[in-house]
Amino acid sequence: MPDTIKTRIGGVARLRNYFLTGLIICAPVGITAYLVWSLIGWIDSWIIPYIPTVYNPDTYLPFSIPGFGLVIALFVITIVGFLTANYIGRTIWSYGEVLLGRMPVVRNLYSGLKQIFQTVLSDKSSSFQEVGIIEYPRKGLWAIVFIATDTLGEVDRRLKDIKQTTVSVFLPTTPNPTSGFLLFVPKKDVTILDMKVEDAAKLVISAGLVSPETVEVKKSEKQKA
Repeated sequence: MPDTIKTRIGGVARLRNYFLTGLIICAPVGITAYLVWSLIGWIDSWIIPYIPTVYNPDTYLPFSIPGFGLVIALFVITIVGFLTANYIGRTIWSYGEVLLGRMPVVRNLYSGLKQIFQTVLSDKSSSFQEVGIIEYPRKGLWAIVFIATDTLGEVDRRLKDIKQTTVSVFLPTTPNPTSGFLLFVPKKDVTILDMKVEDAAKLVISAGLVSPETVEVKKSEKQKA
């Protein structure tokens, strides 16, 4: 093969490598920026229409300020939290919850959402602090699960009647880990992993392409060093 052809092939290969390197760097940054910008725009579209014209800076400026609605939302949420932290605020809010509790459809929706947010945002919550694998959907096939909690309520009582001690796990789907299945699995059938929940989420989102190092791997590398 002539040297000129080899040089051209080598140049094309270098350009391809440069492009792929740039894509690896730019794609995550661009997608993250797009998602954050879209989220800010979505919140602004909900909040800004309720802001009086006098207090809206877009009225006085020749351009709009992105994120102003987000700032207002954070401010209002903080103020509500401050007001309900004292006795008077809690009393007023308790009366409001009593009224919501008398609405047939609204009370079920509200109570369910409230319990979810209290569980997820509570400082004492231990939900989704562990990752495990189970044989799913059949023997010989394994799937990542997030350990939620020990099975509670009627499900726990029914399963104890048949001598089963279970845990509630969430089995996420790829590439969207926010959707999945709630499963009640016997404790003995769950193998707890050392990886963090964030690393497991990356593993699920990437369809196995991004595999985080486990504690054992890091320890073995240290011992070899």
